[in-house]
Amino acid sequence: MKSLLPFRPWAIFLFASLFLISCNDDDDEGLQVQPHDQSVMMGIMHDMMDEMEGMPMNEDPDIVFAKMMMMHHQGAIEMANEELGSGDATEIKALATKIKADQQAEIQELQMFVDSYQPDQASSSMFNMELMESMEKAGKQSDLQVLTGDTDQDFAQLMIVHHQSAIENARSVMEHGTSPEIKEMAHMMINAQMAEILELQDWLLANKGY
Repeated sequence: MKSLLPFRPWAIFLFASLFLISCNDDDDEGLQVQPHDQSVMMGIMHDMMDEMEGMPMNEDPDIVFAKMMMMHHQGAIEMANEELGSGDATEIKALATKIKADQQAEIQELQMFVDSYQPDQASSSMFNMELMESMEKAGKQSDLQVLTGDTDQDFAQLMIVHHQSAIENARSVMEHGTSPEIKEMAHMMINAQMAEILELQDWLLANKGY
């Protein structure tokens, strides 16, 4: 039995072209990338790193750690403020609220320490080198992050890098410092920020758009 419809090769070509266009459109809806120089969150990270890199490091390691960590914490607070102002995800905004409150309280503790502590050792070149290496690594890692322009996603990505840097610095002062107070604060920072990294990773895995 002959087909009642004439064979038209151009129709097959048109259908195939539309199918490919449709597939490409679906792909385009996957991962959307934002240039770093357009990211408010990345700008906060860069400003924080610039401030830390400009800090003199010719003092007792406990004092150097406390002063640097105050700058580091302030960066996290500003990132949390951006998340609270522009983010949408309930879980991430709740974590940002916690991070902000915790790091504000720790800044006050660190400032009280700096104001009252009597240094008991000279500057440590080994400690300073570890801090510089940690800052350099964090800077490179943040610049390697794929940012989407989605505040929740970008906050989570960059806060992981931020926390990893703080953990490394805390471990360094636990090795090179002498203050029991700073060692205890560093230990608490490590535990708290490792737990928050896990929360951020779990949320990203559950909510990534690619």
